[in-house]
Amino acid sequence: MAFVVKRVLESPWVAEVILVDDGSTDGTRELLADLTSEGPVAVRVVLHPHNRGKGAALRTGFAEASADYVIVQDADLEYDPQEFGNLLLPLIDGRADVVYGSRFVSDRPHRVLYYWHSVGNKILTILSNMFTDLNLTDMETCYKAFRREVLESIELQEDRFGIEPEITAKVAAGRWRVFEVGISYSGRTYEEGKKIGWRDGVRAVYCIVRYSPVGARLRLGPS
Repeated sequence: MAFVVKRVLESPWVAEVILVDDGSTDGTRELLADLTSEGPVAVRVVLHPHNRGKGAALRTGFAEASADYVIVQDADLEYDPQEFGNLLLPLIDGRADVVYGSRFVSDRPHRVLYYWHSVGNKILTILSNMFTDLNLTDMETCYKAFRREVLESIELQEDRFGIEPEITAKVAAGRWRVFEVGISYSGRTYEEGKKIGWRDGVRAVYCIVRYSPVGARLRLGPS
């Protein structure tokens, strides 16, 4: 965790860092106590009393954010903070409201791992595009950057990995301007701590339908 924070703080694009500990039991909380910064970049720690999932952690972090732009950074460094500038540029230039970092349109280095994961990701992205009328190549990417007003305009509900299609559906419903930029990716194996599984894929399909404008019209849930 300390190494991730160090890498994030090395980026000249960072104005604040919000660390959400989602009920960890491996000693991370004790390490976080030493990471609060009094320097030019504020580092704040928010603790969940028990594990609630990625979506819940993101909702907490989004609610705490005060900077003009917000980027999601996982703690495992599958995604490289040195690429923050590429994500932020369309926002700063006023061309975009949301930017997705795609692992599939980039010539940057990629670790070669699970074939069926990539197939599942592409299927979910295509299905999401069908329901949102976007043409994304990587809906499930962690690297999403937002103008803070976008996050303040949508109410998120999912606690686990369903947060990714939910965000996409609600961004599309709000007709926000979405850009995509290529990024590098250094994925993990299950032995290294990867947690997403087939049940999350099933939930993602449900969320794609539920939170889309189509789902709202079918009265399957709120949009």
